[in-house]
Amino acid sequence: MFAIAAPPLFLRLNKVNTITLINQTSTQYDAIIAHCRAIFEKKNQDYGPSWRIMRVSSLIDQIYIKATRIRTIEENGHQKIDEGVESEWMGIINYCIMGLIQLEETLKNKELGASDLLQVYDKQVALTKSLMEQKNHDYGEIWRDMLVSTFTDMLLMRVNRMHQIIDNDGKTLASEGVDSNLMDMINYSIFAMIKIGEKTGK
Repeated sequence: MFAIAAPPLFLRLNKVNTITLINQTSTQYDAIIAHCRAIFEKKNQDYGPSWRIMRVSSLIDQIYIKATRIRTIEENGHQKIDEGVESEWMGIINYCIMGLIQLEETLKNKELGASDLLQVYDKQVALTKSLMEQKNHDYGEIWRDMLVSTFTDMLLMRVNRMHQIIDNDGKTLASEGVDSNLMDMINYSIFAMIKIGEKTGK
């Protein structure tokens, strides 16, 4: 049997639709990050850079707590604390970015003012978005067909991976390091928020 080639018009339309979705993702991505950045800036004004004392392993545990709450709500179908899962996803995004900042060797034991923190925040976001765009180009927006609960499970899996990597003194034989895992987790969280927003109309 010979495969039937798709008509050129279909291919062109499919390509146009993919490009449109990629552009839409970029806009939605930036809007979510802007919200997370505003929260990060306000909390920095309230508490200062107190989180800088935390080790990456502690930040990963904060992510674990939030991801576990999301999964519990997904499985139970209700919650008792009057705080939706959107705030948990945003908290995960910011904790991941904080983890990436803590991993930067040039920033260790260095005091950072409010403007400095926002600059390094933006730097990590730019690197993470670039990674998303590269993967999105190769996989063609396939994440839009995934369940939000899958992103939750993938977060928890990544937490377990990072715990193992840290137990191995940060060394890996054939796997990505903690930084790559944190970047992927940011992107998973943003994808989840996009899907939740489209479903709820927010």
